[in-house]
Amino acid sequence: MERRQVSRRGFLKSTGGLVVSFSFSAPISQLLAQSPDLPAVEPEATQLDSWLAVAQDGSVTVFTSKVELGTGIETALAQIVADELDVPFQKIQMDWGDTAKSVDQGMTVASRTLERAGPQLRQAAAAARQQLLKLAAARLEASAEQLTVRDGVVSVAGNQAKKVSYGELIGGKRFNLKIIATGEGWDMKVAPEARAKDPKEYKIVGTSVPRIDLPPKFTGEYTYIQDVRIPGMLHGRVVRPAVVNSKPSSIDESSIRHIAGVVKLVQQENFVGVVAETEWAAIQAARALKVTWSPPAEKLPANKDELDAYLKNTKSVIDMNPVKKGNVDEALSSASRTFQATYRWPFQLHGMLGPSCAVADVRADRATVWTGTQAPFMTRDKLATLLGLPKKNVRVIHKEAAGCYGRLEPDDVPEDAALMSRAVGRPVRVQWMREDEHGWSPKGPPHLISVRAGVDSQGKVIVWDYLDRSFPWTDARGVLLASRQVGLKPADPGFPNGATSAGEVYQFANQKIAAQNLPWQTAGPIPLRTCNLRSPGQPGRCFASEGFMDELASALGVDAVEFRQRYLGENKRLREVLVAAAQKAGWKERPSPAPSSAGPKLAGRGVAITDRAGAMVAAVAEVEVDKPTGKIAVKRITIAHDCGRIVNPDGVKNQIDGNVIQGVSRTLFEEVQFDSTSVKSLDWKSYPIISFQNVPSIEIVLINRPEMEALGAGEPSIVPVPAAIANAVFDATGVRFREVPLTPERVLSALKSGPAPSQRA
Repeated sequence: MERRQVSRRGFLKSTGGLVVSFSFSAPISQLLAQSPDLPAVEPEATQLDSWLAVAQDGSVTVFTSKVELGTGIETALAQIVADELDVPFQKIQMDWGDTAKSVDQGMTVASRTLERAGPQLRQAAAAARQQLLKLAAARLEASAEQLTVRDGVVSVAGNQAKKVSYGELIGGKRFNLKIIATGEGWDMKVAPEARAKDPKEYKIVGTSVPRIDLPPKFTGEYTYIQDVRIPGMLHGRVVRPAVVNSKPSSIDESSIRHIAGVVKLVQQENFVGVVAETEWAAIQAARALKVTWSPPAEKLPANKDELDAYLKNTKSVIDMNPVKKGNVDEALSSASRTFQATYRWPFQLHGMLGPSCAVADVRADRATVWTGTQAPFMTRDKLATLLGLPKKNVRVIHKEAAGCYGRLEPDDVPEDAALMSRAVGRPVRVQWMREDEHGWSPKGPPHLISVRAGVDSQGKVIVWDYLDRSFPWTDARGVLLASRQVGLKPADPGFPNGATSAGEVYQFANQKIAAQNLPWQTAGPIPLRTCNLRSPGQPGRCFASEGFMDELASALGVDAVEFRQRYLGENKRLREVLVAAAQKAGWKERPSPAPSSAGPKLAGRGVAITDRAGAMVAAVAEVEVDKPTGKIAVKRITIAHDCGRIVNPDGVKNQIDGNVIQGVSRTLFEEVQFDSTSVKSLDWKSYPIISFQNVPSIEIVLINRPEMEALGAGEPSIVPVPAAIANAVFDATGVRFREVPLTPERVLSALKSGPAPSQRA
């Protein structure tokens, strides 16, 4: 029988629907959460036993606070440990995201897990290997230099009969070994005294080991947070206003008395929730409860024009100037030609496919919470503050959620569940509804970006002036929604929204890059809360900087790839990805826009590049624009990707696929709608995302640098995608778009108006 190779994308695009079956033959105990009991001793970073344990069968359990978010990092981390210990990959078991079992290695964010946690676990494994060899030398009566290790078995070189396995040496026992550990979180240095392997010796790192989490996900056996069940568990729903910062002035408890199974109405300050025996009863009660909400203390901007005015005119609270050299004003005044443009980026959702969910078991002196948090220890600390408990008496256990991209760093639902569990004295499960998730989840903040540049008489760019005005992350690391509703106040305006991917990859003689974070959400909790959304702020900033570079290249009649190379200086890695992407895409040198076409379909190509935390990416987009409808079809995206040492090539490719697909979605479809009182994008119809038939072909060039440390692949490749698409649309149409999403209505309107006049100053 002939066997056909079918890609994931091809399968999904060719099928009308996807049917997934679940097996319930496994014992129900597998769906029940672990014991909530706290350990007698908290893990200490200076104890080797806090990092890993060897069982009698030679299997190795690795303890880490880094969590699996669907990116495959647990597989990659397991590869690192397996290689360092010389054990089969199949013998590595990852135990992640449990504050009672792991050392705090910081949040799983920013594509920094392999870069930061990878070396921590590698060094811990190196210390363990060193100790195991010491034990083996004593057992085999040989010097450590005479020993070799293969598949977790230590033998004497030249005498394979003299051997002992790791399991026989220490299986089931503690190392009881002190190691050096300095610093905190992802900056922690672990066991620097242990000599790790030369990367040239790696056998598992650099190979496409199949992801350990996928088989149970395919069969439906995987336990997501939505699947967690606790004996005696009740169900809760939060009742929140649709409008901003409202307080419950009256609550009619009689409005839910007719609903069977209701256990308690929970109110603390402005927090209102209902607890019931079943989830359906909780849903019914939350819908039926009559609450009179007070008029809001503040209003949202009524529309995008008001938002623009606020972004333009409000005094900033956090200023960042990552690049400032030369004299920008003087260079602009002396330039032969000057250019300026303004770019806009909207509020966007994380759009988790499964709404937030958590289970809390709060008792008099301790609490255990199961949730999908990206930051188990930060979530633990916030819960401890909310409940008035010592941190050591609060345990957070991670269970993967259904996609987050930064949404679950500010993990709201554990607080909802904890407040209701404390009120009823029993475990409570809370799952937000779709309208809760879309309406009240923190959003990726908007940007208003202005750029100016000047060229000399030879057409050389001599000055670059870039200003990004946006909002800080009000809820990423500050006081969350339920905490605010019960009276806790934030101590600062929020976490800075950064200032990267704003043209600093280029070398200009006079250059200024500034990012101003404006005050936001000062009076109380509002639906337009903000936090980090995949590669926070950078797609919008790159959209502006790379769009403006394209404007300059077009105005000067220079090919876009060649123009960028002129200003990359000594950045050889960025130059290499740019050339690699262009070659893979079959880029033909010419200026933009493309020669006009008489047909209804206009074709164009565009390019954009970024340096995202040391990972270099270039993207080439090929688009087709339908003139009668304004619809954009992204036909192909080519990505060249350099993230240092590649631990798992297939994992990197999967991440690039996901980044590109989400990048296309955010460029063509996604924008939060709102008015002065509430968010209006409360479902998938009012907040559309990309569908399978709109997914482009994706070509990938991986550039491996085994001599470097591994860098993250979870976020960099989304950054240049919007800019590359917008530049391709300009190439096709001659119309420059400086705002996303590029909806058919927006495109058609611009096409009818014709090319905008040059914004030359």
